[in-house]
This record gives sequence, structure tokens and C-alpha cells, in this order.
Amino acid sequence: MATEINPFQGHVQGPKKRVLFIVTQSEFGGAQQFLFTLLSRLDRSQFDSIVATGSSGDGAFTSAARGLGFQTSLITALKRDSSPLADLRAIYQIRKLIKGFEPDTLFVNSSKAGFIGSLAAYLSMKRPKVVYRIGGWSFNDPWPKWKRIMWIVLEKLSARWKDVIIVNNKHDFDQAKRLKIKPRQKLVLVHNGIDPYKLELFPREEARLKLFELISRGQDKAFQDQNIVGTIANFYPTKGLEYLIEAARDISHPDTIICIIGDGSQRPKLEQLIRERDLEKKVFLVGRLEHAAHYLLAFDVFVLPSVKEGFPWSVLEAMSAKLPVVATSVGAVPEIIEDGISGSVVKPRNPAQISEAVNHILGNELRAREIGIRAHQRVLFGFTLDKMVNQIVELL
Repeated sequence: MATEINPFQGHVQGPKKRVLFIVTQSEFGGAQQFLFTLLSRLDRSQFDSIVATGSSGDGAFTSAARGLGFQTSLITALKRDSSPLADLRAIYQIRKLIKGFEPDTLFVNSSKAGFIGSLAAYLSMKRPKVVYRIGGWSFNDPWPKWKRIMWIVLEKLSARWKDVIIVNNKHDFDQAKRLKIKPRQKLVLVHNGIDPYKLELFPREEARLKLFELISRGQDKAFQDQNIVGTIANFYPTKGLEYLIEAARDISHPDTIICIIGDGSQRPKLEQLIRERDLEKKVFLVGRLEHAAHYLLAFDVFVLPSVKEGFPWSVLEAMSAKLPVVATSVGAVPEIIEDGISGSVVKPRNPAQISEAVNHILGNELRAREIGIRAHQRVLFGFTLDKMVNQIVELL
């Protein structure tokens, strides 16, 4: 858990632009990965920044931000789950943070921080410019209809308190236009970007050995010759992991196992599904691993089975690692992957299509290598880190 510090201690006034970054959770997810990537490339001679997080999460992102040399602040009342009293306290805490730091720009990431943070800025005596970056609209989550409608209303209402809204895929951009989610200045599309050559990966044999050590505990079967179909995800309903587990039954290529790296609230449900389908020796929930992307080369195929995404970092990382990727047609996936050329795009909530695509890849080693090379090139020329950072810095 992050510890709260006084973010104003030792602050020196100067010509640099002051930016207050806020994200709801302190653990690594898509919003935190984006923010960490941006912070790692931010020119300190131009910006004086504080990174504030809510109290939900394991603190890994907060620690990483500190490791980059950024001051951090804990907004104790800002939590992922809704609570009217806690939300009111979070507004008060953010207003206090704004008053003390006097940022030129408030940069809010994710739906909850976006609403609470922009309202706090609107209620502040000195209002900063508000930039809201959303990695995927909450109203696209697999929620009841009333909750999706509620989030549409909240996004339309809070857009009036925001100067710029950044989305990371055309699907969400078009939705915002259609639903009339209008910020004060402009709606902007900025694709995620990555530097494939800066991705740190364990060598294939080392990565596989480390995974085998984790999953073979209590098992009587050797895994060294297995094909590994893998994914990396927080265990949230949006990630659609149950569809990958269901697909495991129809992956016909012999000696193939499924490894899911991550953890979260859906673990009991997924464990029960594995037992019910008698897949204990085929599907393994590895748990949360530090720097999970280091293990990518252990996989023969990477699968993203999500039912909702914005612009999934895990797909960019897997493609950068030259892995053949099977991903559902959600969010930016159809913009990232050229179906049949640099990967396979399948329908969400469709285990049969997942298993068919995986079987096709595992059955042709040469084709798998070709897809992986094209995937790497697709990222290298289409989704550069420099382009993403330059676009965001211009908005700051």
C-alpha cells in the first residue's frame, strides 16, 4: 500500500508546467501502464508533476512512479468501488491537493478518477485545465443495462468539466461522438504506443522453466514438451477469461496447456469453472507475477479473450515479442491486428472461434513464425511510443 507524503514539501515555483496526474487504483492495469509509460518519457525540464492514486490496489504502480523519481500522493478516499461518503471525501481531498499544488493541468485517468477529479477541479477556486484520458468507456463493461445507462449519463455530465478527452481507439471515439460526450475544447484519438526494443523479456527457455516451476507444484506430469497458450490479465469480468477456459476443451493440438498470469476478484469463479470442466491438468492460474511481460516468450500463442477493452497493452507487448496473437474484436483490437496477417481476430464470448484460431496456429509452425514477424512489424511501424508521448505532451 502506498504511503501518503506531503507533496508540497520543498516545492519550488518556476517556469515549468505543473501537472497533477490522478489514477484510481495503485496496482498495474491498462491506465497505470499508460501513465507509467508516459511518466518514463516525460521531460522533467518542462514539467513539475505529482502522481496521485486512490487506495485500491497493491501499490505496485505507486512504487514504480516513485522509482522514476516522481512525488506521489495517496488519495485515501478514492476507491474503485462506489461509496457516496467516500466519494465526497475524495472530492475534498483532491480539491485540497489542487489548492496546495496549483497545477496548470489536472490529468485524470480512468472513469472513477475522471468523474471525481474533474468535479473537484470544477469546484476549486483556481481551476486547472482538465485532461481526461479514458482507456475504455465504462458503459461498455458487461454490466446491467441500468448501470451502463448511468455511466453514459455521468460521462456526458462530467464532460462539461473537462477541457480535453483522450480516447485510445476509434470505436470509443465514434461512440463519444454519437452519444454527444462533448468536452469544453476537444475530443482526441491517441493510440497507445510501445518501443518493441525496450521490452524486457526472459529468454524462451528461462521463461518456460520459470512457468513450469510455478505450475508443476503438486502435479505428476512433466511440462517441458508442452505447447503453452497464454494470457496476462487482471481477473475482472471484462477480461472474458472464462471463454478462454471453455476454449481449452476444444484445443485439439496434443500436449497443450493454458497458462493465465494474473489475479483478481474472479479467481474463485474461474477455479470453479476449471473444476467443473475437469481441466485441472490443462488450465493453470499462475497468479500475479512481477513484470509479467518478461514471461511472454514462454508462450506459443497469446490469447486476449476480453469482452471489453480500450487499447490493450498486453496485445502490443505480445506482438512486440513476435508472438502469434488471437484476440477478440473489442476496442482497438481491429485497429491493431490485421486479421489473418498479423494475428487472428475472433468474436467476443465465442470459445469455439478461440479454439479454432489457436488450433490453426499450433498446427503450422512456419505460419506461426510468419504471423509473429508481421505482428512485430505492425507495432514497430504503426504504434510507436514517440508518437503517443508527443501527442500527449502537446495536450499538456
